[in-house]
Amino acid sequence: MWLFIRFGMHVLTLIFGQGKDLDTLQMVCRGVVVFIIALVLIRISGRRSFGIRTPLDNIILVLLGAVLSRAVVGASPFVPTIVTCGVIVIMHRCIGYFIVCYNSFGKLVEGKKILLFKDNKFIKENLKKGLVCEEDIMQGVRKSALTDNMQDIDMVYIERNGEISAIRKNKEQ
Repeated sequence: MWLFIRFGMHVLTLIFGQGKDLDTLQMVCRGVVVFIIALVLIRISGRRSFGIRTPLDNIILVLLGAVLSRAVVGASPFVPTIVTCGVIVIMHRCIGYFIVCYNSFGKLVEGKKILLFKDNKFIKENLKKGLVCEEDIMQGVRKSALTDNMQDIDMVYIERNGEISAIRKNKEQ
């Protein structure tokens, strides 16, 4: 039995290499395995990783990419790197759960929307707070309300994910 295990380890070392001295085929094999693992991790992480795009969601994508790349190139040991990514994904899910269950936690982690325009006026103090200029707002209004006439707009917000959204005035007013 011991001989079989040693042979298996030798075959795995031949296929995936060890350390930083990897040939092309070994890196390709690692890349394929890491791709599959990354797909599983992103599925575990949940749809919010790609859909909502808050800073929290961007962090997991960047961090997973950075850490998993170390497994492909052999800069870090393979198994501890994968386990670390699993822990990152579990943390993301837990934080996402707390954001859903506790509004105050969501405000702490992701911030809150900021009102940028109301009553036909830009709110200068909130523009500074949101680090946006009037042209940024106009771009968001054109994109979300499909107009560049601010007379048609009731309110404009910068959302928690950084997008600018506009609410049109009610035509009956």
